[in-house]
Amino acid sequence: MANTVTNANGIIAQAAQAQMEASKPKKPGAIMQSLLDNEQTKKILQNALHENADSYAASILDLYNSDKTLQQCQPKLVFGECLKAVSLKLPINKQLGFAYVVAYKGIPQFQIGYKGLIQLCMRTGQYKHINAGEVYEGEYQGYSKLTGELDISGERTSDKVIGYFAYLETLNGFTHSMYWTKEEVERHAKKYSKSFSYSSSAWKTDFDKMAVKTMLRNLLSHYGYMSVEMMNAFSAEEPKKATEETSAQDDNIVDVDATVVDTETGEVTEQELFGDDVSVHD
Repeated sequence: MANTVTNANGIIAQAAQAQMEASKPKKPGAIMQSLLDNEQTKKILQNALHENADSYAASILDLYNSDKTLQQCQPKLVFGECLKAVSLKLPINKQLGFAYVVAYKGIPQFQIGYKGLIQLCMRTGQYKHINAGEVYEGEYQGYSKLTGELDISGERTSDKVIGYFAYLETLNGFTHSMYWTKEEVERHAKKYSKSFSYSSSAWKTDFDKMAVKTMLRNLLSHYGYMSVEMMNAFSAEEPKKATEETSAQDDNIVDVDATVVDTETGEVTEQELFGDDVSVHD
């Protein structure tokens, strides 16, 4: 009789322990893993990436597990933003610099890196050269609004950045350049970047790098060859529309011009820039 009671108490204790374990909230990584293990999820990745589906799923999990700011987001929303990179066939690994999913206070956002923009341009087979960078004091000689021709052949006289340029040349001979003064870039950032006023914004910490990315993006969107992929990329970067939850917190909006996220602070910066020229086609 005593053994029976003991066994019964043991079973009850085990059941109670199992119930407690089941009632514990799952860790964010476990939820994402469960989502990636879902058959429907696997099918989506398989259809888009074929033999690369498993490795891409692993990179999504690694991204999520290594970024504390993304772990504050709903896993399904993070995965949804990752799918935008999947649709463009761009790796989501931050170290590669093609595409990112960044978050600020619970809202994930897909962002294409400048390497991703170059990759999409290369796929069109339409470009010969793409370039962007800073213009230093003494270099600027003139810019024609009529023809889009820029002369920055002057001799650099100081380390002061006075403006920024972007340039493209297609295989059929079309060329166009864009030049904005530093003040013009700042006005643009104030108008279109919801995070510009925050002290942690990349516009405050890496203004020049953000300006170069902005110039390239604007040049391509206005004068570049707009393939379906490029249009989809620009559309995917658009911030989410405000809802009752997000409109009360403007600092939840992510800066769409930025390209690299600090995984500890959520600050977005750009890590790499072009050299003097990026040749995308021989």
